[in-house]
Amino acid sequence: MKRILLKLSGEALAGAAKRGFDEETVIAVARQIRTIAEEGTQVGIVIGGGNFWRGRTSETINRNKADQIGMLATVMNCIYVSDICRYLGLKTEIFTPFVCGAFTSLYSKDAVEEAFTEGKILFFAGGTGHPYFSTDTATVLRAVEIEAEAILLAKAVDGIYDSDPKINPNAVKYDEISIEEVVDKKLAAMDLTASIMCLEQKMPMLVFGLEEKDSIVNAVHGKFTGTKVTV
Repeated sequence: MKRILLKLSGEALAGAAKRGFDEETVIAVARQIRTIAEEGTQVGIVIGGGNFWRGRTSETINRNKADQIGMLATVMNCIYVSDICRYLGLKTEIFTPFVCGAFTSLYSKDAVEEAFTEGKILFFAGGTGHPYFSTDTATVLRAVEIEAEAILLAKAVDGIYDSDPKINPNAVKYDEISIEEVVDKKLAAMDLTASIMCLEQKMPMLVFGLEEKDSIVNAVHGKFTGTKVTV
């Protein structure tokens, strides 16, 4: 693949602790990113904020403020993973849809194309910059904007199931499924808004478990055991 948008689950990056970061996990992810970048794939990355903040379940805090905190959680995640990538010798840049001091660059399509030309790994933090939109929606939006070939969805779960495998031990995993069926059945690959956007924009996805060895590299090479979402 020439260009991909990789969505990383914040919770998956936290490892067994499910909070904060598991450095061993993040270094393993960064090494895979380096491998595919060295093979010529341009990589954009969105990271969820679930390892720091799940404010949507709060009954006391305003939804606008809860989502703003979530946006900042994604900025923290991108700064951390970006610096691990730099530690491994990669060039990186973090873009946000709002001014974030000296921590990030302000997102624009022109700036993104220039950064890709410079051989950088790009991180898209801060979601869409607006409340009521998840990092799933931001992932599809950025994937469409940067003209990615596909979204690689690296999650704590190893694919798309017909029901929640954490609740139903008999849940069946799909090897391949159309985005129409994902939307019709409201399957939990992404939130519904993001799935509908994938449908409208004809954006394919590869959904797989981050914990599997070399899962990101395998997905780029077409050798993975997750779920392929076709358009």
